[in-house]
Amino acid sequence: MPDPTCPICGKPAAQATRPFCSRRCADVDLNRWLSGVYAVPATELDDEDGEAAPHEETPPRNGSR
Repeated sequence: MPDPTCPICGKPAAQATRPFCSRRCADVDLNRWLSGVYAVPATELDDEDGEAAPHEETPPRNGSR
């Protein structure tokens, strides 16, 4: 198995700061999470039950109000 590399800069990972090579790269990664760069996509909830409502088209109204 190859030696792990730092996901930020690609240098070999240090045991004390794994998976990063240094505290600086760990801080860069933390800043990316906190600033929303690594945001996890989410779906918006449409109803009170916590389930996403199905996306259905509303039938046309034939001009009556």
